[in-house]
Amino acid sequence: MSTMSEELSEDNLTLNFGPKEPVHCWKKLQPCEEFVGAKRSKQTLVSWSDGLYIFGGDNGKRMLNDFLVFHIGEGSWARVVYTGTPPAPRYHHSAVVFSNSMFIFGGYTGDINSNSNLHNKNDLFEYKFKSSQWLEWKDVITGPLPPARSAHGAIVYDNKLWIFAGYDGHARLNDLWMIDLTDVHPHWMQVNQTGDHPPTCCNFPTAVVDDSMYVFSGQSGAKITNHLYEFKFLEQRWIRIPTEHLLRGAPAPPQRRYGHTMVAHNRQLYVFGGAVEGTLQSELHCYDVDSRSWSIVQPVDGSQSPSGRLFHSGAVCDNAMYIFGGTLDAAATRSGEMYRFQFSSYPKCTLINDFAKLLQNGQFCDVEFLLGESKDALSAHSVVVAARSPFLHEKIMDVHKQSSTLQSPSFIHDNPLVVALPQATMEVFKMALHFMYTDRIHPSLESTSREGMSSEQMLLMMDVYKLSLLLKIQRLEMLCVQYIQASINEENVLLVLENACELRLCSLKDYCLKFIVRESSFKTIVMSSEFENIEQSLMVEIIRRQQSCIRSRPTSPDFSHEDEQSIPSSLQDDLRDFLQSEIGKQYADIFLEVGEVVIPAHKPVLAARCAYFEAMFRSFMPKDHSVKITFGKIIPTEQAFHSLMRYIYCGDSVMPSEDALYLFAAPDFFGFSNQRLQVYCKSTLEQKVSVDNILDIFEAADAIKMEEVKAHILSLIVNDFGTIIKQAHFRTLKRELLLDILDTLAAKMYQK
Repeated sequence: MSTMSEELSEDNLTLNFGPKEPVHCWKKLQPCEEFVGAKRSKQTLVSWSDGLYIFGGDNGKRMLNDFLVFHIGEGSWARVVYTGTPPAPRYHHSAVVFSNSMFIFGGYTGDINSNSNLHNKNDLFEYKFKSSQWLEWKDVITGPLPPARSAHGAIVYDNKLWIFAGYDGHARLNDLWMIDLTDVHPHWMQVNQTGDHPPTCCNFPTAVVDDSMYVFSGQSGAKITNHLYEFKFLEQRWIRIPTEHLLRGAPAPPQRRYGHTMVAHNRQLYVFGGAVEGTLQSELHCYDVDSRSWSIVQPVDGSQSPSGRLFHSGAVCDNAMYIFGGTLDAAATRSGEMYRFQFSSYPKCTLINDFAKLLQNGQFCDVEFLLGESKDALSAHSVVVAARSPFLHEKIMDVHKQSSTLQSPSFIHDNPLVVALPQATMEVFKMALHFMYTDRIHPSLESTSREGMSSEQMLLMMDVYKLSLLLKIQRLEMLCVQYIQASINEENVLLVLENACELRLCSLKDYCLKFIVRESSFKTIVMSSEFENIEQSLMVEIIRRQQSCIRSRPTSPDFSHEDEQSIPSSLQDDLRDFLQSEIGKQYADIFLEVGEVVIPAHKPVLAARCAYFEAMFRSFMPKDHSVKITFGKIIPTEQAFHSLMRYIYCGDSVMPSEDALYLFAAPDFFGFSNQRLQVYCKSTLEQKVSVDNILDIFEAADAIKMEEVKAHILSLIVNDFGTIIKQAHFRTLKRELLLDILDTLAAKMYQK
């Protein structure tokens, strides 16, 4: 273990109030020795208190029912000592924790060595952690039982154990059962599922986030997909999570697989391992429930990452994921390894949610759009729409210049500006406006079924696509194209083609023509009754297109060139550019005074992100539209305040360590939605304190009265005083700080 002195000599300092492990770090822990328990796969792993509990599995020769525990704090393994009769040896069973008990359901049992008496189970066992006692529920449960099964999913929600799908020995299942674990007379109930449920499947993981259960991939024969499914408990309805919103070039969902694990943490799903087309995976994939986006989590340098594997088990304890065991190769080598992955504990960025609320509540709107021939009025915020749409920026500026009577370049008006948009209808513009504030397609346009959008959704999406071309919002344009293309099929392609021609959407028209002339689709489409009713000119164009490519017919529409497009700018990108641009200054309607410096800003953005500004602007308007900025009694540096503005406008949290000190208290003062900025400031201080900047941070901590940070910095200084005193900066410290260092040195000497 390195000392503080050693860390200083390497030009790095570590503050002691951070996590013990760097975030996104894999670490190999003490493996399970054979004298404690065999290497295995297909076992279960659960966490309770400070322990990770492993039950069952197989070692390649026989099924197991030994019960092991890994004590996290001590890093040691042991066999669990218990009373009562445990479940028979088995694998592909399920285990969940409820209250102070672990529940084991089902699984596959018998003698795999002699291949005799092999069968699935539907029994339910409880292990009470506090009394170390096994109990079987066979005499407690009344009524019929679920069909026996293995390789199923199991979770706990609302005091109930839920069992989904699996394999019954003859076929894969997709039924859902539940039992109330608090009922005096417990009984199994089959759940009537609605919606677009997953195919029959086995060897898949399940996880719960809030009021939903998630299922990803698994073994389902020819129907295997990499779709993520969500079961909404309150509605008892399945939906397929759409992927059309994932832009080309953005991280794609993991490939379809089986034998993988999935755990939930901080509203994110982490998928690890599994078998993909005959290969064992070692990448860690993450699905963010709020942004509905996939990413690959890159481990930090120095990580001891596990190799690819399947039929391992995973569990979460505190802010870490633990992976144990599994099959490592084609020779079915079993593992007794335990790995820990340290999650990020940073609160999520609330930028999109904050702007969605701003649009919904309609406060501080300063522009009104008159839509269509009927001139229906819809209010919005000029800063958002101008940042997202070059077309709307020009329209707003034209009206601003005509109506402004002010000599200053500020964007201050007594009444909202009125901008006419005869090209847009209310319904379609609302959809586009929702995207401008959230970077998301309006929920009413999204399909949750395999068949894609309905005809009504398709036509509305095409109108939104046409409007996106007018507004010059490339990201919305690309998303609309992806949604439409993903939903085109033999039944609706002619409808899309006709409307693409009517709306003059040339690229979409070309896509439809390529789809129609595919060898697999052409005959079905031209023989349909819909084909008889299309315009003659389109009919001729289809026949000619089919004849022209008959010798080199494509198997599917070729849009590979679109994959090479760069990803268009996001809401964060547009607001970052807007904040730093001259255009952004033209829309300034509030001026923030930081010392002698005046920084132009925008009321809707400040109000959306900060409760302090929202209350101020709602109650009264500051004199001269100016606000003096302090953090309590402290005036931040100009550089630190620019870091704060980047966080407010676009969620940027990267900043110099000196800025982090000033901004550490900002969340409490300005009233952000959560403590994300404060956590990032703390992390920045932990990771970026060095010999070169330690005295700067020391002075700043004293100036803004951050006593906790100041005390830590003092301890670091005195631990390598010989190095720090050689700094030229040391001789310029004020008298009070030098006395603080001497007092700390004296206290350290006295302790020795």
